[in-house]
Amino acid sequence: MSTLLEMREITKEFPGVRALDRVSVAVKQGEIHAICGENGAGKSTLMKVLSGVYPAGSYEGEIVYEGDPVAFRDIRDSEARGIIIIHQELALVPQLSVAENIFLGNERATRGVIDWHETNKRTEALLAKVGLREPPTVKVDSLGVGKQQLVEIAKALSKDVKLLILDEPTAALQENDSRKLLDLMLELKAQGVTCIIISHKLGEVRYVADTVTVIRDGTTVSTLDARPDLSEDKIVRDMVGRDMTHRFPEHARVPGDILLEVEGWSVWHPEHAERRVIKDASFTVRAGEVVGIAGLMGSGRTELAMSIFGRSYGRNISGEIRLRGKPVDVSTVDRAIDAGLSYVTEDRKSLGLVLDETVRFNTTLANLPGVSSGGILNRNEETRVAERYRDALAIRTPTVFQKVVNLSGGNQQKVVLAKWLNTAPDVLILDEPTRGIDVGAKYEIYTIINELAAEGKGVVMISSEMPELIGMCDRIYVMNEGALVGELAAAEASQERIMSLIVNE
Repeated sequence: MSTLLEMREITKEFPGVRALDRVSVAVKQGEIHAICGENGAGKSTLMKVLSGVYPAGSYEGEIVYEGDPVAFRDIRDSEARGIIIIHQELALVPQLSVAENIFLGNERATRGVIDWHETNKRTEALLAKVGLREPPTVKVDSLGVGKQQLVEIAKALSKDVKLLILDEPTAALQENDSRKLLDLMLELKAQGVTCIIISHKLGEVRYVADTVTVIRDGTTVSTLDARPDLSEDKIVRDMVGRDMTHRFPEHARVPGDILLEVEGWSVWHPEHAERRVIKDASFTVRAGEVVGIAGLMGSGRTELAMSIFGRSYGRNISGEIRLRGKPVDVSTVDRAIDAGLSYVTEDRKSLGLVLDETVRFNTTLANLPGVSSGGILNRNEETRVAERYRDALAIRTPTVFQKVVNLSGGNQQKVVLAKWLNTAPDVLILDEPTRGIDVGAKYEIYTIINELAAEGKGVVMISSEMPELIGMCDRIYVMNEGALVGELAAAEASQERIMSLIVNE
């Protein structure tokens, strides 16, 4: 098998930071090559160098592609050679339709006039290929994060791709859709397309990859043959520089009295008045308990969480919420916070953080009265609070005045947690709390969740990763098409039983 791509001793520096230090990677024609590493290891930076996002001249080292030294000035240069990258941050125009996004800059036109029939027809074929059933004319901003990721992949497939780079492609997808995407990668490989995948999900890496390159702290640690059987433990050891015997920290919980009760909760779609999104959902959470909500993408898990937290989603909401046996008013976000609820969104970058602001700003944002006097912010108190949470949650930042956009995904997630812990909640709703972060950072988040439960708080954990729910939760509710269709104790929970409840509902 010939070598398609070589990146030789790539070094990339930012002010005060060497993000890549003489990193070398060789990718063979027709293989799926995985690049693994913790958040901040340099994986995405390396791919931005390759694709021309960081142009030639802004880094040291050499790139050889199809036997030729290349110096891409921008992403158009790399795309002209058949290198297509799908970034972890989605690059879609929310107000445009799916079809318009897929062919943006690559329009199906004759004499300057777009052929919409051909555009929509080709879009339908591409969407079918990635397993998306939405019509080509639907606007992207009406889709969830997971479906938007599939649109990105369809957009990449619309081009003459030779080397497809996917940066955390399944981070926003639940297990079934992730497997479809991975199978699609294997189909593309069979058709001669070479793929590079960056992923924290090591089970997926082992499923598709032929070769694995591990990067740690901006340097190449190892290149491993994934065939035959490459163990996840070996990848993890190289990623974090130490053994991780257990993926989930041990816990011995003794849940107390019922803390949160949701009864007969129904929610209607904000735009389609005839569509009921949440159907008479009822569940409980005890003090000191972690309760999971499992379900496929589109099952209504996020809609349930958002509607409970200040009615942030939906209309014509009915049902009752009780905290410690007493009804509480959660009709606005402020009232939900005052009642003792908090919500960590699945989309931390758009909805959870102000990326261009500091760690201090974000940490205190949800509880400004706590750092104010007479309506005037006390900057010293803001700093003290932010530093306390930085230390308590082990947020890796040299100063709380650092902008959160410069932090790794795991540390950004800790800042979101700090923001809501600063409101002193009784119940935390965590929506995909470990999405897009590496195994080491996940363990740290799990430890924080266990500590919260040990303090007597109630935790609701929504996750698309069933092993995560099984490893962390005391009970798991299963959701399908807006309804809670089953409940499993931790001792009886398995991926097979969860899926059985979903498909046999």
